Amino acid sequence: MIGRLNHVAIAVPDLAAASARYRDLLGAQVGPPQALPEHGVTLVFIDAGNSKVELLEPLGADSPIAAFLARSPGGGMHHICFEVPDIRAAAATLAAGGARILGDGTPRTGAHGKPVLFLHPKEFDGTLIELEEV
Repeated sequence: MIGRLNHVAIAVPDLAAASARYRDLLGAQVGPPQALPEHGVTLVFIDAGNSKVELLEPLGADSPIAAFLARSPGGGMHHICFEVPDIRAAAATLAAGGARILGDGTPRTGAHGKPVLFLHPKEFDGTLIELEEV
């Protein structure tokens, strides 16, 4: 079902500082900040050649990233994202297998303008999984 790894997302308390570290210390190509109010985040993508790193900063106190940073103030890995060819078919297969899809199970538009779903971390060894249709 899953395709290639699309990105690894890292929650950060300061997006500008984290972006500067990746750019200045690692020589990474850092994209422009994108605010996604519907997801409660501001993010940047870092091009890693064969994949991406997504840095996430909370956009408001109700952001899921704010809750994550309350538990891990220094930041850390938030989720990994895999590509799927058909997100609705993937959701049906996962639900039939007993996996919990977060939210109401309806795909939402993600940062790349494509449908995404998140899978409960308890189903995947403590790791939050995002699926993105490509």
